[in-house]
Parts: sequence; structure tokens; C-alpha cells
Amino acid sequence: MYKFLKILGVILVALILLIVWAMQPPAKVAVTPTASMPADFIWGVSSSGFQSEGGKIASNWDVHKVPEHAYGTSVDFRHRYREDVGLAKQLGANTYRIGINWARVEPEKGKFDAKEMAYYDDLILALKEAGIAPLITLDHFIYPKWVSDQGAWNNPETTTEFVAYSRMIAERYSKDVNLWITFNEAAFYLASEKSSRNLTIKQTLNARDNIVSAHRQVYDVIHQINSKAIVTSNIVWMGDHFGSTFLRWFTNWLFLDHIEDKCDVIAIDYYAADLGKLLKFGKHWMWPSEPPGIYRALKILKKQYPDKPLLIAEIGMSTENGKPRADGLTREDVLRDTVYWTQRAKADGVNIIGYMVWSLTDNYEWGSYTPRFGLYTVNVLTDPTLARIPTAAVPAYQEIIRNHGVATGYLPVLPQ
Repeated sequence: MYKFLKILGVILVALILLIVWAMQPPAKVAVTPTASMPADFIWGVSSSGFQSEGGKIASNWDVHKVPEHAYGTSVDFRHRYREDVGLAKQLGANTYRIGINWARVEPEKGKFDAKEMAYYDDLILALKEAGIAPLITLDHFIYPKWVSDQGAWNNPETTTEFVAYSRMIAERYSKDVNLWITFNEAAFYLASEKSSRNLTIKQTLNARDNIVSAHRQVYDVIHQINSKAIVTSNIVWMGDHFGSTFLRWFTNWLFLDHIEDKCDVIAIDYYAADLGKLLKFGKHWMWPSEPPGIYRALKILKKQYPDKPLLIAEIGMSTENGKPRADGLTREDVLRDTVYWTQRAKADGVNIIGYMVWSLTDNYEWGSYTPRFGLYTVNVLTDPTLARIPTAAVPAYQEIIRNHGVATGYLPVLPQ
């Protein structure tokens, strides 16, 4: 009994020390000028198929409760993709993350829609003609309704069918596409599945196992087709405070730990230094944007995955219908500052290979058009022309890309 109490005491002391350590504010980093990024650095923009394409497609989204705003046309990327590719080219972007919507291309089991495949063919061609490399996401939270009807990811048949769909896409585009994401934010995907489908814990873990299996198989399939391909699954940065550190451990345990050996890069989505603050404030436009946090995130990931290159697959800031934020932050300042801290991480030894802004245009934020993340704003609910209106972040990003980063003497304007 004494031995047990002694061990328990040691554990409690260790836990208290961990909590005390984790509650300390992050150490400040000296603010100094930084070097430019290399010529082969990825400067890009990100999007997803469902959120931007528009149009009625039978998918798992149909099972969700009535949202704030109906989906409708979204920003009609489905028909305006060449216009948006042109905007990306004007930015100077060398990479454009797009999503293939599985529900769009395979509306019936085993039957691929030739018209929709022709659309994606021309999208890839438009990017190629513009000198922009595509990064394809194969699953960005959306799958066909027939997959939903058969139990979705809780059914192992979905793994088999996803691998077949992915093989078809990879074989079709392998000569023009080297960058691939299998599943977008898989841990959040699982959380959404649990909530929307009322899964038990056992069913959720079963769905996790099927998604893990799908990623691992698709990774091998793509590499069999193109040995030089870069394949990964992006994660959300949880933060480095106590609660968010636990969430980071938990979500890694849930998914990334099972596929790390089948990821050529570690890809992250960064919106704040601490996920707990995002949950606290709720509304996208109230999320505290903390540019220095991307430096800490990249340093932590370098330590955790020393042999893996890092890629920022999404990074951005939201406003409420384009209105000025209550905290005074501007999209262009957040853009410049996060690029600065990314350059600092690179200069301090982090193998960071790319920075991709979410997003080129505003889009459908899973039930609402109120949050605005776009470099170009689009007033979906009030402007039938869906005009792409540049924000002040457009010239800021153009200058960043042209100069391979912020100017050598640039110092961040937002505090640590």
C-alpha cells in the first residue's frame, strides 16, 4: 500500500509540475529581420470543392440540420474556375489547393459522371496553362449520399470504394499533379461524423480505423502511380497551452499517429495559437489571430517530426461579412506577420516548404456565408453577379510572393 501511495504521489507531483509549466505564457522570441524564402518555396491559395463550387449534389451534407444559410450556388467555382485561376495567377501563386468532390464525380456507386470529370479535367488544364501546380484534396468532409446510406465510414466497404475512387483520380491526373491530401482534418472529420450520425464511441473508433486504412492504401496507390508524389493528410494546429496540448496529443492519437509513416510531409492548418480560444469565442470572426503562434507551432512540429518537411496547408483570418474586426486586426497585417514568423522558423532551422492562404475567395463555411476568409470577398447573398472584390490583402500577398517573403527589414506589427 505504501509503495502504491508513493508512486501515486510521484505521479501527482509530476502532473502538478506539468500543469504549472503548461500554464506559463509562451516565451517571447526576439524580433529581428529575417531572410527571404528559397525560390522553390510553395506560395499558394487553398479551397475545397464543396465549399466553393455550388450546385445541388446528393451528399452527406443532406443529413445535417437546416443551417443559417442554404448552400445554393456558393461562389460558383464550378463555372467560374478559370476566372479564379486567373486571380491566383495575378497573385503570383505557384500552387492552388483544390478539392475533388467525390459526391460530384461518383453520384451513383461505381458510375462516374463524365461531365463532372470533364470539369475537373479542364480545371487541371487551366492551372497547368497558368503555370500553377495543383494540390488535390480527395476528401474534404464530403462523400456521396449512397455512401451515407450504406453507413459511411462505419462500413468497411466505404474504404474499398474510396480507394477505388482515389485510384481513378490519381491515374487520371498523376502526370500533372504531385501534391495530394487524402483527408482534410481527419480528427475533426471524425468528430463531425460522430455528431451528425450519432455514432457510439465504438462506432467512431471503427470509422477511424476505416479512414486510417483508406489513407494508408491511397498513399501506396499514389506512390505506385507516381513515385515522386508528395502525399499527406492535414491536421489542425491545437496549440501549446495546457488544454490544447492535451487536445493535440488526443487528436494525434486518434489519427496522425496511425499514418505518420505514410505522410511525406506534416501539413497543418493554423488559425490561432490556442484551439481553446477558438472554442471559447465560437464565431469565426472573433477568433484571436495570433501570428507569433505559427512560429511556435512550426518549432514544436520540427521537434516532434524531425525528419518530415512541414507545409502550411491553410492559414487565414475571418471577418463578419467583411466588416472591420472588433480587435482592429486587418487581413493584410495578419498575412504579413504570419509570413514573417514562418520565415523566422525557416531561418531557425525548420524545414517548412510552403504557405497556403485560406482562401482565395470567400466561400460556404459549413452552414453560413457570414464568415469571410477570402483574399477576394464575394457577397453571395446580395450580389447575383458574384463579383470577386479584392481586399487589401491582395496587393500585400502579391508583394510577398514577388519578394519571396516580407522585406528583409520588416518587423511584425502585432504583439507576441
